[in-house]
Amino acid sequence: MTRWSEGKVDKLLNVHGDASPYQYRVSPAAGPSIPATLILQLNTDDTSNELRYALDSWTPTVTATRGPVTPGDDDLVASQLSQVIQQIMADEQASIALLLRDSPLHDNFRDESAFASQFESLQRRTTRAFKPAPSYHLTFSLFAGGSAPSSWDIETAAEQSINPLLQALSSISDFTVDAQVQLHASISPAIAGPTFDTSTITWTLLASDLSGFVNAAEWPLSPGIGSGSTINLILYVPHPRQTPLTLSGGGNSWIIPQWGGVQILNPTSNTTSHLSAAHIEPVMLTFADQLMSLLGVPDSPPSLSLRIAALQRERTTSLILSASSTLGALVRLTRKLQSIAIPKTVAHSVELTISHLEQACTALSEGDYAAALTSAKVAEAEAEKAFFEPSMVGQVYFPEEHKFAVYVPLLGPMGVPLVMTLIKEVRGLVGRRKGKVKVG
Repeated sequence: MTRWSEGKVDKLLNVHGDASPYQYRVSPAAGPSIPATLILQLNTDDTSNELRYALDSWTPTVTATRGPVTPGDDDLVASQLSQVIQQIMADEQASIALLLRDSPLHDNFRDESAFASQFESLQRRTTRAFKPAPSYHLTFSLFAGGSAPSSWDIETAAEQSINPLLQALSSISDFTVDAQVQLHASISPAIAGPTFDTSTITWTLLASDLSGFVNAAEWPLSPGIGSGSTINLILYVPHPRQTPLTLSGGGNSWIIPQWGGVQILNPTSNTTSHLSAAHIEPVMLTFADQLMSLLGVPDSPPSLSLRIAALQRERTTSLILSASSTLGALVRLTRKLQSIAIPKTVAHSVELTISHLEQACTALSEGDYAAALTSAKVAEAEAEKAFFEPSMVGQVYFPEEHKFAVYVPLLGPMGVPLVMTLIKEVRGLVGRRKGKVKVG
């Protein structure tokens, strides 16, 4: 591929110019030191001029293959490659468009109606996921309806299946992990199920039972540790007399939005009191999928690296919008309550917010997404710190009218004798003046 065709790909991808909230920058392999968002490798063969491509599952690399490229094919190749890139980035573009849809910035960009069909699925993903946070705590829980299994090799299993994912996500949030086991853990009595199906000789949980399955009253589930949200990942082994336990809709796992995930592992004749890492390997893979859904990792493209990078950019955009909105709310508040005193700490936080917002936007435009996310996190934290300054919050909820209501009862008893004394002094002064007039 020639540099001329590279320029054509760049032009086709950025056909909307500044009317689009996302810009592409196409460069040859020997480009800047900042990691590439997408690496495109073009191979040639003698089979067909139609372009075929495949994504690497673990790296942001797409391998495209087509027939030999001649100088006259530049336009066709540029069109084919730009279509491939747009297909790969389509979901991320729709997600960014959804984030901007309700913001003042939306008016600056072109109509995003082309993504309207994807908004519903994106909103479901957003509703299911935890709110963005700088840290999360993962709790892996083994709850057994009977006396076994009483232990599991969760450390080895997590090291093999979960830790690589957490390492990949470490640029977005920090994670802490713990595990627990509880025996004789009964299902919540608040649900009607499970019910016994005589035709299949199985116990079945209905869809309506899933949201209330967790026995919050008896199961030791902490709502949160430290400042981060707790993501609960539960493996439930039913009592032998309630085995096999199935779901009416099929499968053996489900997600509770913004709370965690649950899996059912039915004991077999080979089940022992200890679950080895090999035994729970499929369980951990399902936990990994549930964790990605709960963190809001996009469902596509197939490359995990690209999906995590897309989440990084979405988080950055969300934090920039949140910090900007909080600053705007602070400005409107100070204009409405002009008598409010603004501490120096608030002014300093506002300066830091603006500075880091500028740094985040600059890093985004340069393609340095890790630096952009770091700056956006600081900007959002400083904006929240400024808005919720304790001394200012007290003034907001204690306006001038309340001050009169508080101080008048206190000043009243003092004011009466002062007024009476003043009247007495005025009368005395008037009397003395009249006496001087008569004498004269």
